Amino acid sequence: MYRVIVLYENEPDAEVYAEHAQVCNNVPGTTFRHGKVIGAPMGDPKYGYYAEFEFPDKDAFNAGVRSPEFMATAKDAQERGMEFPTLFFAEVS
Repeated sequence: MYRVIVLYENEPDAEVYAEHAQVCNNVPGTTFRHGKVIGAPMGDPKYGYYAEFEFPDKDAFNAGVRSPEFMATAKDAQERGMEFPTLFFAEVS
């Protein structure tokens, strides 16, 4: 399993993000999830919001992150004035 992990420093406006999530749900071969970061083991959390794209295998991951739909998520976020997030790609065993 492969994931694109998206971390936002601040929680985005709920209505704006709901519209953005619709764009994210168009990425082929993935399950998209998101939610508010509610805490950290010690002190305040560094991030306010979390999102992830989960792909079942490497082929789906490669196809998904290279798709026009995935590229559209970044363009959509930028057009909505959302902050640029921190991104990670992970292989989950």
